[in-house]
Amino acid sequence: MIQRLVNNLIRERLRQSPAVGLVGPRQCGKTTLARSLAGRYFDLEVETERLRLDLQWTSLVEGKELVILDEAQSWPEVFPRLRSAIDQDRRTMGRFLLLGSVSPGLARQVSESLAGRLSLVELTPFLLEELSADRLDDLWLFGGYPDGGILDAAAFGRWQRDYLTLLTQRDLPQWGLPARAQTTERLLRMVAAVHGQAWNASRIGQSLGLNYQTINSYLEYLIGAFLIRRLEPYHANLRKRLTKSPKMYWRDTGLLHTLLQTRTRDDLLAQPWVGASWEGFVIEQVLSHLAAWGRTVQPYFLHTADRYEIGLVLDFGRSLWAVEAKLTANPSVGDVQRLNKVADLIQADQRVLVARVREPLESAGLLVTDVPGLLKKLREAGSPGLE
Repeated sequence: MIQRLVNNLIRERLRQSPAVGLVGPRQCGKTTLARSLAGRYFDLEVETERLRLDLQWTSLVEGKELVILDEAQSWPEVFPRLRSAIDQDRRTMGRFLLLGSVSPGLARQVSESLAGRLSLVELTPFLLEELSADRLDDLWLFGGYPDGGILDAAAFGRWQRDYLTLLTQRDLPQWGLPARAQTTERLLRMVAAVHGQAWNASRIGQSLGLNYQTINSYLEYLIGAFLIRRLEPYHANLRKRLTKSPKMYWRDTGLLHTLLQTRTRDDLLAQPWVGASWEGFVIEQVLSHLAAWGRTVQPYFLHTADRYEIGLVLDFGRSLWAVEAKLTANPSVGDVQRLNKVADLIQADQRVLVARVREPLESAGLLVTDVPGLLKKLREAGSPGLE
């Protein structure tokens, strides 16, 4: 079994809170991880499992074993019971672990019943540090879903198509998305086509015959299902006109590449959008690793009307990092100069140019490195500015 980075964070939160909610997309490994923690497991999507939990509830609450409730949002009746059990013994930590595949449903129940009683942790598909640095290109092409090709390349493409079909035809409608499956499938392809671009809901809506309000409401379901990451623009006090629209990135590049009908690394490198794919991959690795380490950060991008740009701005509170991803093995002096020029505009403390270099180059406040080098730098930095 591959050790998951978030494992330590879950154990830490269980020591600090009566209940922990482990959220993330379907089939990213939540159940496997939860079972490795030991405890009494119940799948609340199954009626017989609900009955078993109901009949054993008193003994479970009085016992000391961790109670694991999978797909907790599918049985809302359990949340008031959880609240009552926790309130009867607030001093005992680590009693319940709740698993959920869609954050809005679980978050709504938490806000109504378990506010102040539960700590949320997100599990993503596999991350680079959970595999090895030499799997970087595989992870970029296949994505990180355990069954999606990263462990068996033959599954890539077919698994992603089946996964998206299941989401559009069953899961997203169950979670409340009112669109027809055919409309959702078209929307997924359109969001893939504008991956890494400024979001224009009106343009997408025209293609689907829907208004921009409807498109934005549909998008919230895709974000809540952990398919899409919305990156907001950084608003600094600059004498420049800034982009105000957010950017949308597919969180898993394997799903993105399947939607865009790309199956091999050679196919990927030949695409005009390969740079946007690489940028999204780097952004997701950075933000998902930080989350798995328990780091707090506000991520942004910066783009001005006169084409000053930083792909990822990391605001740690008292420290600001400017990160730019370039799909090249030989970044130029001009690349570094442009990064420094834009980073100076926002007074970034740390500037990082991420490329496919073999050896890192570092000077005061500047680092040119590969993805593993950036992750190492972030880990060594702890929580920059918050010590």
